[in-house]
Amino acid sequence: MFRYQPLWPFTSAADAAAWQRAYRSDGKQPWHLDAAQTALAFTTGFLDFDEIDLVVAKSVRGDEAYVSVGYRAEGNRPSVAAVLHLARLGQGSDAPWEVVGSRDSSLTLTRPRYGAAAGSPLSVGGRITGVDEAIRVDVRQASSDARLGTYCCVAAGGENQPWSAQVSFRTPADPVVVIVASTGGHYQGVEAFAVTAIRSTD
Repeated sequence: MFRYQPLWPFTSAADAAAWQRAYRSDGKQPWHLDAAQTALAFTTGFLDFDEIDLVVAKSVRGDEAYVSVGYRAEGNRPSVAAVLHLARLGQGSDAPWEVVGSRDSSLTLTRPRYGAAAGSPLSVGGRITGVDEAIRVDVRQASSDARLGTYCCVAAGGENQPWSAQVSFRTPADPVVVIVASTGGHYQGVEAFAVTAIRSTD
């Protein structure tokens, strides 16, 4: 039994198992077996955060991994934009990696509660540490590149200050909805983000 809420790239254990069967047959899409590559594909491919293209750090313990993704601003040392939490979805040594959330620090996303059941409009919030931040909230689903809904933007800043927004979104095709909070604008468009997932009631 998978103990997390799947976010991406698979929407269920059945989808992951279907990829496993195909991989054993034709060897395609081997990146699913690498936690770092999966984290980058989620960031640049699914979220379209093209500037966040570095793996800054990776920690893998058994069937779980934490991958820090980030960017290099003006020749400086790499900056971490998010620490993504991944877990293997399925059985066997070729079980693929699944993004299941983020381990948040300067930008947190605590509402709605991870794995909760909710619908549109959705109350979203957390805390932030920063200066002159503008937090964008996107509602996504794994099966589509199109956003289901967007709120832009929440003006925020200070030390561990609360932020909140309400975002409306279209009825999803997937049972799971991905919530993305992001901010930036100092060095590049997106400099920090956090993700969570809920079960849609719409």
